[in-house]
Amino acid sequence: MMLTTKGRYAVMAMVDMASHEGAAKPICLADIAVRQEITIAYLEQIFNKLKRDGLVKSVRGPGG
Repeated sequence: MMLTTKGRYAVMAMVDMASHEGAAKPICLADIAVRQEITIAYLEQIFNKLKRDGLVKSVRGPGG
């Protein structure tokens, strides 16, 4: 099975969130971007699709 780059980054971001210690608290996209070496703009595109499909929840503001 072949994954696109965007699909691979989406999976890696989800794994990153799942393995994060404070999984109950919101995780900043900037933190994921640094750990996974993905630009924030690209990660925002990925998370918009994940949010639309109901795979993640988002919170606006400094803690989101």
